[in-house]
Amino acid sequence: MALSVLSRNTALFIFSILFTSIVFAKDDMVLDIDSAKPVAKIQPTMYGIFFEDINFSADGGLYAEMVKNRSFEFDQPLMGWTQPATAPYSSNLNSGIAHTMSYANNVNKNILRVNVFNGNNYSIVNEGFRGMGVVKGKEYLLSFYAANPDVNIKTITFRLIDPKDNVIATADIDPQVKDWNQYAATLIATKTEEKARLKITFKGHGAIDLDMISLFPKDTWNGRTKGLRKDLVEVIADLKPGFLRFPGGCIIEGRTLAQRYQWKQTLGAIEQRSTMVSRWNTEFSHKLTPDYFQSFGLGFYEYFQLAEDLGAEPIPVVSCGIACQFNTGEVVPLSEMDPYIQDALDLIEFANGSTDTPWGMVRASMGHPEKFNLKYLGIGNEQWGPQYIERFELFQKALKEKHPEIVLISGSGPFPDGELFDYAHKELKKLGAEIIDEHYYKDMAWFKQNATRYDSYDRNGPKIFAGEYAAQSVATVSPKNKNSWETALVEAAFMTGLERNADIVYMTSYAPLMAHVDAWQWSPNMIWFNNLEVLRTLNYQVQKLFSNNKGTDLLRVSTKNEAITGQEGIYASAVKDSINKSIIVKLVNTKGSERTIKINAKNRMVASPVSITTLANDKLDMENTFANPAALLPKTETRKSNADQLGLVLPKNSVVIVKFAIE
Repeated sequence: MALSVLSRNTALFIFSILFTSIVFAKDDMVLDIDSAKPVAKIQPTMYGIFFEDINFSADGGLYAEMVKNRSFEFDQPLMGWTQPATAPYSSNLNSGIAHTMSYANNVNKNILRVNVFNGNNYSIVNEGFRGMGVVKGKEYLLSFYAANPDVNIKTITFRLIDPKDNVIATADIDPQVKDWNQYAATLIATKTEEKARLKITFKGHGAIDLDMISLFPKDTWNGRTKGLRKDLVEVIADLKPGFLRFPGGCIIEGRTLAQRYQWKQTLGAIEQRSTMVSRWNTEFSHKLTPDYFQSFGLGFYEYFQLAEDLGAEPIPVVSCGIACQFNTGEVVPLSEMDPYIQDALDLIEFANGSTDTPWGMVRASMGHPEKFNLKYLGIGNEQWGPQYIERFELFQKALKEKHPEIVLISGSGPFPDGELFDYAHKELKKLGAEIIDEHYYKDMAWFKQNATRYDSYDRNGPKIFAGEYAAQSVATVSPKNKNSWETALVEAAFMTGLERNADIVYMTSYAPLMAHVDAWQWSPNMIWFNNLEVLRTLNYQVQKLFSNNKGTDLLRVSTKNEAITGQEGIYASAVKDSINKSIIVKLVNTKGSERTIKINAKNRMVASPVSITTLANDKLDMENTFANPAALLPKTETRKSNADQLGLVLPKNSVVIVKFAIE
């Protein structure tokens, strides 16, 4: 009997569904997960953060000070400050002008002398770090030191002004003490402004000396007075980092040894900390920042404190006695290395010593009698060649004799392969190095191709710290590099390879961590910020997906008994979370087409609910921007399951996290 037209169409529709299901079932990539035999423990340090003071990420960034050159110690002591150039003021020091002068202090040697001899209302203005970000209704803590020997300056007025000179906050202070005295006041903003400035006006007739003119938001991270910028730390904390490596990076090395980072100079009262030019101030001709200096208000004590706040292992890095080899390459003779090694020993004592030791006493005097429980120490950064190996061996011998419990991290140079890299690995293995730091700033294709990088590494050799990596969309050091979706996608593919090799890869971190949108030297960066806002890039979103789902035990995941390392553009890793009794599968599809897969839990029930988090987009060149910060965000859905298999479709160009309970 002939079918009606309606019946025929219905039959064709049903046949189509069945046919499609058969095709999908036939072409499914089956992922077998062996949950019964964990391959290795996932280290708590597997995903962490590397902080370096580059791109104005300390002063002008994480460190919440809003006044640039607050103590007049820049090479040009009035850099960041402007003053009237019109009558009645002139360059005569006796006619209403501010100038700096030095006095007997080797650390904070400059002060500002303001002469007001031609009438009231003489002003100076601080521009901040590409402006000052203030929020309507928020409080800002002003402080400064002043000496008013003749008490002829009657009032100092502090105003926050917008780019059109409109006043948006004000406070008056009467400096009625002759000798040096600290003053403080609170400014309350009446307007939200990204590019505010601080204007200081003097009333009276005479001279007054000023120093350490400072302005902080009252609302800082953990409410610490004169502390860290709250919104930036919150974004970092959301990564749930297992470690914090600080303060660099190339900042450790210095262009010369005299300009190296010296941790002891970053301790104590902030007014007694030295100021030093940043090695990044004129490093790149495409982004000159001659006003880039380090106040060290964010110093080693604050770094340790931040690591403790984050629940992260602190990983400080010390100079190995070699200046940046891309600059001077200045080297300390082997016979003169003792002070550098002693600095490392003293650092361990500062972090872990009892309060009756000299450096433990310093830590306690700063407000932290409890030990910081330091476990790791980095020796040098990206140094290479025999000079580095010789110096690392000296550190290793001295430190292991006195502190065998401290794990030393050595470097393999600035490149992920080549003669220098191979030499470093060979020699460090001979020395029994514990963890080797590798860096990769490479093109996007490299990251996909190197998902298998560690599959063939010696399982009995040193462990690996993937300490700095980022996919370059154009070229290394190019100012045109972007935080595109494609860079994030290929990094995710590479990260599955890091995780699959968690038996030897103990630590990983993207770099650089962050950058001021108006004062950066290097791109790409994981986090961008301006004076008011924080931008979470797509690279950040990928890092967060991995670090928030690291699990406790590595599981073998395979297709046709092979690790999934790019077959048909698919990459995968799997872990068990023994705390939450779940399995987490990380999947990356780098193809421009969907892919149907089936997760086979191998005789383990996939229990409801199943959580599936997806980050995907058709456009590989897209970015999250300040104009559209939520252009692409992860989306999570839940499904029911009562079987030992789970089928799903991976969208094209996607990172997918599948999490399910196991019974």
